[in-house]
Amino acid sequence: MTKVQLPLSKKESRLYMAFMWVTYISLFVGGLMGLLQTFVRSGKFKLPFNIDYYTILTVHGVILGLVLTTFFIIGFQFSLMGKTVGISDKQLKVAWLSFWVMLIGTIMAAITILVGEASVLYTFYAPLRAHPAFYFGLALVIIGSWIAAFVNFRQLYVWKKAHKGEKSPLPAFMVIINMLMWFIATIGVATSVLVLFIPWSLGYAETINVLLSRTLFWYFGHPLVYFWLLPAYMAWYVVIPKIIGGKLFSDALARMAFILLLMFSIPVGFHHQLTEPGIDPTWKFIQVVLTFMVVIPSLMTAFSIFASFETTGRRKGYKSLFGWFKKLPWKDVRFLAPFIGMAAFIPGGVGGIVNASHQMNALVHNTIWITGHFHLTAATTVVLTFFGITYWLVPHLTGRRLTPRLNRLGIIQTFIWTIGMTIMSGAMHIQGLLGGPRRSSFSEYAGGEQVATWINYQIAQAVGGTILFIGILLMVYIFIQLTFFAPRGVQEYPIAVEEDDAEPTPKILENWYLWVGITIALILFAYTIPVIDILKHSPPGSPPFDWLIGR
Repeated sequence: MTKVQLPLSKKESRLYMAFMWVTYISLFVGGLMGLLQTFVRSGKFKLPFNIDYYTILTVHGVILGLVLTTFFIIGFQFSLMGKTVGISDKQLKVAWLSFWVMLIGTIMAAITILVGEASVLYTFYAPLRAHPAFYFGLALVIIGSWIAAFVNFRQLYVWKKAHKGEKSPLPAFMVIINMLMWFIATIGVATSVLVLFIPWSLGYAETINVLLSRTLFWYFGHPLVYFWLLPAYMAWYVVIPKIIGGKLFSDALARMAFILLLMFSIPVGFHHQLTEPGIDPTWKFIQVVLTFMVVIPSLMTAFSIFASFETTGRRKGYKSLFGWFKKLPWKDVRFLAPFIGMAAFIPGGVGGIVNASHQMNALVHNTIWITGHFHLTAATTVVLTFFGITYWLVPHLTGRRLTPRLNRLGIIQTFIWTIGMTIMSGAMHIQGLLGGPRRSSFSEYAGGEQVATWINYQIAQAVGGTILFIGILLMVYIFIQLTFFAPRGVQEYPIAVEEDDAEPTPKILENWYLWVGITIALILFAYTIPVIDILKHSPPGSPPFDWLIGR
């Protein structure tokens, strides 16, 4: 890994901060919608002004699940690329284009949701139909993200030309893996939106192929989870070791883990469709097997991170079995928030095994267990790591410092978030095991003893949601402080270097043709025959694919 960090210009910092601003506005709006949801589900509150429950549910999912994550990730990754391989003025202009295209798309989709024309949830399953502007907005967000991806690809290409024979900086390598995965995966949802949903919503097609649309969504939907997770992994691998005063355990191990995540994150979407008819069970089983393959890079990541923890502690002289663990910088929020995110990933991973397993999935599939799992992984593991990044990235970009006072507030915010999410997610998991449905408001439940039991857990969710919203308000306050009011100074951009005695990184790990080729081969293997079967057995009049099967 290169030991040279490039300075970020003011022009660059303005771009990266633009992404952060959209992120934290989204956090506030989406968090408020989530709070209202928990109140409604508790049965103690009704929405004013005839606001539809599914409107706020859709805003919550789209704004937090798609907008917040995508803007934060692309902004953070641009900063990593700028620090390690640089960005030219021309590339910077194209990067701004990606921001504005994404923002316009976000505004289009948000307006249609808020006026009640797109209450279709963030999965926008057919036959639910939204206003065409919603789908056009989603298409623009995807196109904008593609522009950002190709800026990243170009950045590394230019760097490699200027540094022939050198291995690329690890953060840049990781960004390229994530954006390759994103680009390949979003081809599925883009096809679904452009070819199926938009003609149907405009009235050019009378019907829509529901199973095909859901299959294309989940071709994208599962790697979306890894698109969120990989930037957290980037921070765990290359930022956290620097913060604790250590070094990266193994550059080669980190690259191999990311390559495996690229290969095994996409051809696995059927494990979200285990309860759906129309897909051969054999192909469902094959994709479940491929799903479990991601356990390997996850364990590699856990091993590498804790190896960095232990070697750093040993180097500082802590010789007892767990002395190094006790001496980690627990009072530094830059470490504490991501570490709690790491810890949450353990039960989150266990829940993922349940969700991806045939028989156990049948028990929890349409219950609020899935929502609890989602909040444990994305909203705890990923979001807490993003908060941890914010504490040093924002002041670095704004020329300010993370003061002891703001650090203490960050620690308080981290514990508030952890407590709130534990209560809310735990109640969701338990209610799900008791059969409580997801995607439903309290007003839709029938009476009976079982519903009375559910209500207790829904009240607990409202309590947890209230605590979480307090955490959101505090995080937004900290963000504003770090942007405008913290003292001027220099905040480190922490990127760790590799251990001096680490094994050399094999050149084959940067053979993009090989790894992308294997990824595409796995996708073709997992999806070609099932998709042909879906088209072949689609009901008559399922446009626009009739010509493919000779109708």
